[in-house]
Amino acid sequence: MPEQPKLPLGKLLVQKGVISEDQVRIALIEQQRTGDQLGKLFISLGFVTEATVRDALSENLNQQSADLSHVVVDPASLKLISKDVAKRYRVFPLEFDKQSRVLKLAMSDTNNIVALDQIRAMLGKETIVTPMLAGDSEIMRAIDQHFGVELSIDGILHEIETGEIDYRSLQTLSDEYSQPLVRLIDALLADAVQYGASDIHFEPEQFFLRIRYRVDGVLRHIRSLHKTYWAAIVVRLKVMSNMNISETRAPQDGRISITFSGRAIDFRVSAQPTAHGENIVLRILDRQKGIVPLDGLGLEENELTLLKLMLARPNGIILVTGPTGSGKTTTLYSILNHINTESVNIMTLEDPVEYPMNMIRQTSVNEAAKMDFASGIRSMMRQDPDIILVGEIRDADTAEMAFRAAMTGHQVYSTLHTNSAVGSIPRLLDIGILPDIMAGNIIGVVAQRLIRKLCPHCKQSFQADTLERRLLGLAADGSDVTIYRATGCELCDYQGYRGRMAIMELLKMDADLDELIARRVTTRELNNMALSKGFRPLAEDGIRRVLDGSTSLDEVSRVVDLTDRLNG
Repeated sequence: MPEQPKLPLGKLLVQKGVISEDQVRIALIEQQRTGDQLGKLFISLGFVTEATVRDALSENLNQQSADLSHVVVDPASLKLISKDVAKRYRVFPLEFDKQSRVLKLAMSDTNNIVALDQIRAMLGKETIVTPMLAGDSEIMRAIDQHFGVELSIDGILHEIETGEIDYRSLQTLSDEYSQPLVRLIDALLADAVQYGASDIHFEPEQFFLRIRYRVDGVLRHIRSLHKTYWAAIVVRLKVMSNMNISETRAPQDGRISITFSGRAIDFRVSAQPTAHGENIVLRILDRQKGIVPLDGLGLEENELTLLKLMLARPNGIILVTGPTGSGKTTTLYSILNHINTESVNIMTLEDPVEYPMNMIRQTSVNEAAKMDFASGIRSMMRQDPDIILVGEIRDADTAEMAFRAAMTGHQVYSTLHTNSAVGSIPRLLDIGILPDIMAGNIIGVVAQRLIRKLCPHCKQSFQADTLERRLLGLAADGSDVTIYRATGCELCDYQGYRGRMAIMELLKMDADLDELIARRVTTRELNNMALSKGFRPLAEDGIRRVLDGSTSLDEVSRVVDLTDRLNG
């Protein structure tokens, strides 16, 4: 029988300085209402992370813990326990030693005697079960990932094709989960999340419905369905996202929140009328992927130090620029997460709020309530903020209010749609900001793009030829340089790439650049001055990633213009 904790979990976490007595009291009141375990409540209330609770309990119980996000699963152990048993008792088989007959079993509650007894009885007396502590949502995610997708899309389609669908029942709540079409939508959403997709596109054509996922920034065809499915799928998606199902001629927006593998996933839904019916696109907002630690952004050491110096400035505006889908929001949330402490009041104005964060006051822009960016900043200034995040600078009013906030002692963060860091200056002039106001109030500009990472299992090395050496900025007569190209294997779905990373350029403003802005000089002069002060353009950061084997030259040239380098 596992030994009891030496200290109650709440006291232990207070002793470690992780949470306060007030937070323990809040969790205890919530426990009386819900009956949940205290550890689960600390996590759901946002006081601590799952890893913190796991490690604290592990230390307190003198028991090993398992970090399932980095563990390599033993296939032999998966054969010992069925998916149903794993889900019922919230356990996950990690490793099985055939000689000693020892099974390492990840459990969220190692004191669950019933689960241990049942599993021991199922495996036989000769098998020794060693429980290891793991987070609840980690276990559920591992079960879904390693035991395969529970909902078979092909199986559901076969069920729909061989039996009649009652479309009217989609609008009733009774027995909705017995409907194969409801299960089909759930299966597609779960499949897209497991694929690592950022968007799901439902695109009606004249005779069929095309479904595509955007994976690593590139659209990928997943399957085609007969057009007859579309009417019911539209209704189901609209019901889930609280849209008006009778409105088919006007664009609509909605939101869906679903829990997959023990973690909350939000979908931002957009419906747009087209020639062949309504086109629906779902943006997947995975909170766990949305906030990356600052040192996980992939910046070089000196660039990371430069960014931290920019964040240390007490007032002024920091802009993050780049085209749609270049990871601007992720970078902003990472920055906010880095500076988020009890000593500062951070307020955001977004369209809409994508990732809820603790201790940060987040507001959605709302046209119905006549809350636009400009009026939102005006009202936020009365809330005693230290740091303000404005989702996007789109017009003169928003820009003027953002700069006014920066001039009155606040730190302001925002995004802007431009192609480069230096390009943000003429863009602000175009919006209507006076150069005198810009000079001295911009702390710095971060421009970024997302590029795909080469699959480490199948990337192929080769020697760079003369043209490639020129693009890489290397001498034509130098020694051989090894770079890599994409090939494709089963592990990367024959794409040659797996995952994405950001390439960035950081422009830190100083007195010399401010003077040039005030004099309204050309972009070229600004760029030359920045380069003379050590500014490293996007292309340089991309080339660094090619030379260290993270990506290919083809991928960098897809995202950044490298032709200028041929003229140099």
